[in-house]
Amino acid sequence: MKGHKNWLLLWGMIFLCLVSAGLTGCHGAKGTKAFEMPEAFDEEKQYEISFWAKNDTNKVQTEAYKQAISDFEKQYPNIKVNMRLYTNYQDIYHDVITNIATKTTPNVCISYPDHVVTYMLGSNVVAPLEELMTDREYGLGGDRLRFQGVRQEEIVEEYLKEGMLSGDQYMLPFMRSSEACYINKDYVEKLGYEIPDVLTWDYILEVSRAALEKGTDGNYLLNGQKTLIPFIYKSTDNMLIQLLRQKGVPYSNEEGDILLFHDVTKEILKNVAENTKRGAFSTFKMSGYPANYLNAGQCIFAIDSTAGATWMGCNAPLLDVSEEKLVQFETVVRQVPQVDTSHPQMISQGPSLCLFNKEDPNEVVASWLFMQYLLTNQVQIAYSMTEGYVPVTYSAREDEDYLAYLSRAGEDNQLHYQVKMDVTKMLLEHTSDTFVTPVFNGSASLRMACEQMVENVVKSVKRRAVVDDAYLDLLFSDMNAMYKLDQNRQLQENDMKQTHLPIVSLCLLVVLAVVWICIIGYVLISYFRRKKNLY
Repeated sequence: MKGHKNWLLLWGMIFLCLVSAGLTGCHGAKGTKAFEMPEAFDEEKQYEISFWAKNDTNKVQTEAYKQAISDFEKQYPNIKVNMRLYTNYQDIYHDVITNIATKTTPNVCISYPDHVVTYMLGSNVVAPLEELMTDREYGLGGDRLRFQGVRQEEIVEEYLKEGMLSGDQYMLPFMRSSEACYINKDYVEKLGYEIPDVLTWDYILEVSRAALEKGTDGNYLLNGQKTLIPFIYKSTDNMLIQLLRQKGVPYSNEEGDILLFHDVTKEILKNVAENTKRGAFSTFKMSGYPANYLNAGQCIFAIDSTAGATWMGCNAPLLDVSEEKLVQFETVVRQVPQVDTSHPQMISQGPSLCLFNKEDPNEVVASWLFMQYLLTNQVQIAYSMTEGYVPVTYSAREDEDYLAYLSRAGEDNQLHYQVKMDVTKMLLEHTSDTFVTPVFNGSASLRMACEQMVENVVKSVKRRAVVDDAYLDLLFSDMNAMYKLDQNRQLQENDMKQTHLPIVSLCLLVVLAVVWICIIGYVLISYFRRKKNLY
């Protein structure tokens, strides 16, 4: 019986030792091998790839995606594309981060540079595109493509550069948008003003304050209603970033230094506080969608993405206001307000395409083919028609079908809806006036901090707090702590690069393994000694 117990102990220790060794080996394992172009792409093999895309409630966009996938699969019947739609980019970002650990990322993903630079912290998670782009057979405009592929020189240069991360091309642009100011022209003229070709911040705030006069019944004289928010901004992170840019003050640099907390930011936030207190300004998070206030006659200046043009105006195809609340007015579109009207600056927005690395390089090439297909004229033109987007290729912009589409502006309130066409033409005319913000590990958190600061100021004013230097110093400190801006890059690197255990943990496991080996050795020696003594 005693010998039986010794054998059980022996096997138990061996099992524990193997488990310890397995843990050490597991955490010391390397990630996916870096992508290399295969010597020959197997065009007969069956592939199933996933495509994660963003869509709001625009069914026309969904159909554009579906049509693109269907047409691609006709060209490559051996490649099946499974699409997953998300309602916002942040959910895509979080799901990708979650799936990196289990190597279940999508093959192709709609994303933003701020997000991709975080994905890249994982070992070979994202596939670099240089080798694929320049491949003679399957690269941009390659000889063996089964469709008319776009050549690199046909992609708008400003947009292509946005996908350069860490010295390599990691993204291709898919669509581009920016922000626009949607204006109730009737209200502006009723107040005795004319709309200039280029708006300034001072002009918008002057008109907004002029609109706040009320009658004896408590209603605003301008609209005869109890509610009026003259100026509403949808994305307040963009608001702060663009204002700093227009004032010539950076909020970060390429090295990831945080340059946000200074007197110019304080000046902007105090101005936000003053106009919020007067009732002239609010935000989407505090009040709701700018389009709904604009269309109900409760807003004069609504700043939102050009991609949201089909919600803006009393004849908008995606109108989200009940008929009894709808107010008839003429909608005019302008660039976002400027500090220097002779040098307008507006932020570049819009989705790009990211390619994920996989164990099978052939699967990556198959995914790359689909990614390329999304840049073809037919896809670019079809998707850009759904909203206030513009194609990212010169070839699509110069295509006869696209030019015919632009020429029919205002012909109807669906495909050729005037407001949508106006923002599209504005984007095409001002491509060179757009800019992008520096991208680095932690830039996504810095952008969130920009938004949170504006929102906190507006919320504090609503609660009758005083926004002075002491308040703003505390706000800066809170934002730095909340978003870990002074340590965010290092924290993200630690989170994403944990394919190996920390050195202390690794040493502990090695020591435990050695101890178990010694114990097992001792038990074996004792066992065989006792066995020898029996004989």
